[in-house]
Amino acid sequence: MVGARSGGSAAARGSSRAPAKPPTKSPAPVIPQLSWENIRPAAVVLVSGPESFLADRAIRRLRDMLKLEDPSLEVSDIDASGYAPGELLTMASPSLFGEPRLIRVSSVEKCTDGFLLEAIDYLAYPADDTCVVLRHGGGVRGKRLLDAVRASGGDVIEVVCAELKKDTERYDFAVAEFRAAGRRVSPGALRALVSAFTDDLAELSSACGQLIADTSDEITEATVERYYSGRVETNAFAVADSAIAGRYGESLALLRHALATGADPVPMVAAFAMKLRTMAKVLGTRGGSGQLAGQLGMAPWQVDRARRDLQGWTGEGLGRSIQILAETDENIKGGGRDPVYSLERMIATIASRGER
Repeated sequence: MVGARSGGSAAARGSSRAPAKPPTKSPAPVIPQLSWENIRPAAVVLVSGPESFLADRAIRRLRDMLKLEDPSLEVSDIDASGYAPGELLTMASPSLFGEPRLIRVSSVEKCTDGFLLEAIDYLAYPADDTCVVLRHGGGVRGKRLLDAVRASGGDVIEVVCAELKKDTERYDFAVAEFRAAGRRVSPGALRALVSAFTDDLAELSSACGQLIADTSDEITEATVERYYSGRVETNAFAVADSAIAGRYGESLALLRHALATGADPVPMVAAFAMKLRTMAKVLGTRGGSGQLAGQLGMAPWQVDRARRDLQGWTGEGLGRSIQILAETDENIKGGGRDPVYSLERMIATIASRGER
């Protein structure tokens, strides 16, 4: 009897043994997948990919769309990496006056287990008049949520912000920047810009914006050369970063090297102005970078960078530095006799954080 029972158990075990399953793959997306510039409102918007600059811009564009539809839009921010239970449902709950809501969720690639479960539950019953944006920068954390979002059949879209690695992709990006501003730019100018700012999409965008703001004629290769000769991203911004950090000797050496290799004083001052203006906006503010970015019209990465730059600075020192920046800008554009001296004087003041 014992033997029979053993044999029967073995047979049962053999018959119940399931065949080996092939590795599971993520389900093919059934929701619309859009590029960053085509973002539109939806109940849930997944903004995926490692290109944070494009992701930030897409989310700002979505916020502006919703604000245009209804100025009473209520904007809230959640950090998925430090999620408090029930936070999503609380923010999505109808308010007393029924304003539409935009809930921006950052760091989904670092989300807690609690957020993961609650977000998946939310997909089945999204709140009315609410847009939830899930920002996932890449990686395997949160994959279960991504799969659930992409397999959803509801009012859900994905905005893909892949890194622009190829020069052709950055070239097309620059073309779009000038086209959006209604400005004419030569192919040679575009190639020069992309070559100069090959490592940082945000700096490429800033350079396009600077040319659009400062010039009125067609932007040519000569224009770019005048503004950004000597690879301004490694010269002007390197000088500005060094001076703002208080490294006077290094910043002065970088300045002289930049000028010796053909950098022009005008874009040099423009680089300082860009950074000091951002620091002035962020000075004294409180709150998360995502929330402040919306209030200040900036990207979250710009808020974080400005906060790092502000370490060791005072409001008075920043004010004095901005004042001498304005004086230097006037001097190098014809108001002074020695542009190089004006630049060195400005750097001395900024490197002392406005105390000199």
